Amino acid sequence: MPQQPPVRSTPTRPARPDASMSLLTNVMDHSLDEGYAEAAARKEAAGGMPKTLRAKLGLAVGLVLAALVVTVGAAQARVAAPVVAKEREELIDRIDRETAAADQLEDDVDQLRAEVSTRQREALKRSGGSDQAELVGLLSGATEVHGPGVKLVVDDAEEASTGGDGDPRETSGFSDTGRVRDRDMQRVVNGLWESGAEAVSINGQRLTALSAIRAAGDAILVDNKPLVPPYTVLAVGDGERLSTRFQNSADGLYLNALQENYGIRTSISAEEDLRLPAAPSVTVRTAQPKTEKGTS
Repeated sequence: MPQQPPVRSTPTRPARPDASMSLLTNVMDHSLDEGYAEAAARKEAAGGMPKTLRAKLGLAVGLVLAALVVTVGAAQARVAAPVVAKEREELIDRIDRETAAADQLEDDVDQLRAEVSTRQREALKRSGGSDQAELVGLLSGATEVHGPGVKLVVDDAEEASTGGDGDPRETSGFSDTGRVRDRDMQRVVNGLWESGAEAVSINGQRLTALSAIRAAGDAILVDNKPLVPPYTVLAVGDGERLSTRFQNSADGLYLNALQENYGIRTSISAEEDLRLPAAPSVTVRTAQPKTEKGTS
């Protein structure tokens, strides 16, 4: 019986389980690029610290210079601190001195205004007789007056008084319509004059024919003096009649509309006796008295 020829081919290796994923296998086996691998090998061989004496000296010099810069900066800051503190104290002292000087000048101005007012009253008495001088002084606001009249208080809305440590001028969350403005006080004063007031003051500030009610930011100025709410308006006149006429006037209705629509607080009352101070100064620069014909 003939024999089978022997099998002479080399046996084949068993197939890998991931043979079908050759691309992924190649990526995993060679994840690091050869260039990066060589650079990492050189760095590892060189080590983290400089090897040569020159490199070590350069590193040491750099560290010394850095330490020197830090030390010098700290020393300069320590030396400059007393100088800065001294300059700050000198600045504060200067501010205090200037403030005191400004206060003194303001007091001097008030005294001079009072002196001028006194001399004006004396001149009026000498020029036109006592009765006429008193009348002129009353009408011009140069003399203190008293008598029956009306007390009118105008204040910002309640919502305008919240926040800002209770100062309505520091409130930022409330609409400006809730604050009394200069134009509101102008209408109030004009309405009182039209209703028969003979003398008017706001927060103790006497109004004259030369008075001006203006605004500077949120503040109301009367003759360049700032006022704070509430605004107390005193008007000398026939109390009951003056109160009724003002409330029925267009300006009185305007004030009532401010109260109803914007919450501005108002109160009015007839008083038996009110005292209004004289105006600080009544200065006439343009007007001249009328002279009789034939006199100079």
